[in-house]
Amino acid sequence: MNEIQAVLFDMGGVIVQLDSLENVLGPSALTPEEIWNAWILSPAVQLFERGRCTVEHFAATIVDELSLEGTAEHFIERFVAFPQGLYPGAVELVNAVPASVITGMLSNTSSIHWENQQDAEVVQGLCERSYLSYELGLAKPEREIYDYAVADLGLPADQVLFIDDNQINVDGAVAAGLQAGLAKGPEQARSALLHFGVLGEPASR
Repeated sequence: MNEIQAVLFDMGGVIVQLDSLENVLGPSALTPEEIWNAWILSPAVQLFERGRCTVEHFAATIVDELSLEGTAEHFIERFVAFPQGLYPGAVELVNAVPASVITGMLSNTSSIHWENQQDAEVVQGLCERSYLSYELGLAKPEREIYDYAVADLGLPADQVLFIDDNQINVDGAVAAGLQAGLAKGPEQARSALLHFGVLGEPASR
């Protein structure tokens, strides 16, 4: 296993606590994992998180696409409140990464959530680099967003560790040559950092 030179964290579900997707979307016969996979692979979600449509267009499309109950306006209200603020321990987790290792955020997100979520200023300043789907026009789990981040870091892909809370995105990172771990919240993310040999003696950043 090559030594990790950079750690990329997913934002929602790893650093930022999310409301349940079931609450955002409403009643469904799907399992939680099926709901997440349907969401991640949804054409409407992919378009919106690549910054290619308005939230109004996105809401109207997703309500129709996933046969959601209620109106697009009701969906927007729930969607805006999707991020619930930083997980307890998230700042400490990122700050525990040795100073010699680059930290970054690699997230499928929108300007609504990146700029207006709870703790936005802290989240935005938490990592040294940010790779955001809506700014790049690229989104997980497609290979291009991982390739972009690796090229920007200037590192071999296998020296980059990606931590995400959805297996489909972890699989996408592995397919792009990164090392990757599945983690929901800071405690599991800390376990991944330990597993991949990132955490050692505490270092100030």
